Amino acid sequence: MGVNSVTLVGRAGRDPEVRYFESGSMVANLTMAVNRRSREDEPDWFNLEIWGKQAQVAADYVKKGSLLGIIGSFKLDRWTDRASGEERSKPVVRVDRLELLGSKRDNQEGAGSFGGQASDEDIPF
Repeated sequence: MGVNSVTLVGRAGRDPEVRYFESGSMVANLTMAVNRRSREDEPDWFNLEIWGKQAQVAADYVKKGSLLGIIGSFKLDRWTDRASGEERSKPVVRVDRLELLGSKRDNQEGAGSFGGQASDEDIPF
């Protein structure tokens, strides 16, 4: 039996990029920065892929700097580079559950986004 589970809490590195398909499904892609224990260390960056209703929530409420909690699974996207013909890959976390973190006050003070506006000290980038 194998286990492929990823749980992260961090801040959105950018607004989600959303794509809609003729089938009616949608996907949101964004990055997430997760701080390490020491403030002197650089944060770890993760590529997130969110599908379906969770993608709609991300599109509507997640903005750069939003505090997020996610549960998902690790996958490796693979493709052939059209220009060079080389095999490429990128690690991605496919999000199964998206939690919008932050207080109600943060949401009211922010630009209407869940997670609110963080101070410069809180954002790792």
